[in-house]
Amino acid sequence: MSRMFQPDPELTHRLTRRGMLGVAAGATAAALLGAAATPATAATETADKTSGRGRPVLPPGRLGIQLYSLRDKVSTLGFAPVFAELEKYGYDEVEFAGYTQGSAGPITLAQLKRLAHDHGLNPIGSHVGYYADDPNAYTFAQNLTKVLDDAQALGLKHIGTASGPFRYGSTVDAWKRAAEEFNTYGAAAKARGMKFYQHNHSEEFSFATDNPKVRLYDVLLRETDPDLVFLEMDIFWAYSGQFRFSQRPDGTPAPFEPLNYVLRQPHRYPLFHVKDGVSDPANTYGYRMTDVGDGDIDYQKFISAVTRLKGERLAHHWQTEHDQPTESFTFARRSSAYLHSLREKC
Repeated sequence: MSRMFQPDPELTHRLTRRGMLGVAAGATAAALLGAAATPATAATETADKTSGRGRPVLPPGRLGIQLYSLRDKVSTLGFAPVFAELEKYGYDEVEFAGYTQGSAGPITLAQLKRLAHDHGLNPIGSHVGYYADDPNAYTFAQNLTKVLDDAQALGLKHIGTASGPFRYGSTVDAWKRAAEEFNTYGAAAKARGMKFYQHNHSEEFSFATDNPKVRLYDVLLRETDPDLVFLEMDIFWAYSGQFRFSQRPDGTPAPFEPLNYVLRQPHRYPLFHVKDGVSDPANTYGYRMTDVGDGDIDYQKFISAVTRLKGERLAHHWQTEHDQPTESFTFARRSSAYLHSLREKC
């Protein structure tokens, strides 16, 4: 199901103003994209139709993208052409999934930071592994100091992991043990002016193997210090978790609403992954991933509910993501246009 939307006039202005800054960096990517890389033209044609329809749902300056979605472009073109495209699409921030660029050649952290800022992109966070068997692995457990050194060099305000807290198993005590480690990482990050966060998949909403009445995600929230450990809710995977784990293993109902977790403790969710899916009960995960705006997750409702909370409008960062986009630049462009088009209902 494809939702129809009108482009945002504010975004149109920004796209026109930014134009082709960084032309040299973006030339290769533009050639590959062709017509798909020119969203401003269509936006200009319909911008006058969208005025006066309420405040934008998306807060200004808070739209980012998880670069994992663009890993194919980063590895072949390098960061410069990718950042040039994101600038044209109206993105404000980037979340890293590694600091190398494959065949495009080496790049230093200082160069990477400068490149992002040259394209008007704020490096807001990064995903790093939780643990590994290799003592030299680039993970929080094995090389915490190095991980934080690099994050600090990039000027990141958030540094986190997309790994679930399953290091010691799926029992309550296993997750308490993982929570203790997360508190340690959080304290070390806080000492450097950063926030440590954990990104969920659907399995975090499953139940403890030794106590099937207890949802593991609740253990994580309860056992981590709210001043040290934060959450990046991947909204797609949270609703997948709702589909998969709204019943306990014995079949008794255990419904939950992902949005309510955020509304109860909004300060714990500085980051979100905005990822969409088409409802598909035949799918193991309940949804088939798609570009933002083409699915069934109600982002008008979700983002509005969070940003309407007192003092919370600018307190969160919204990162688009698609694990396997058909064409990654097209995904980035369309997702930005859709989110910028949303207006709060008057």
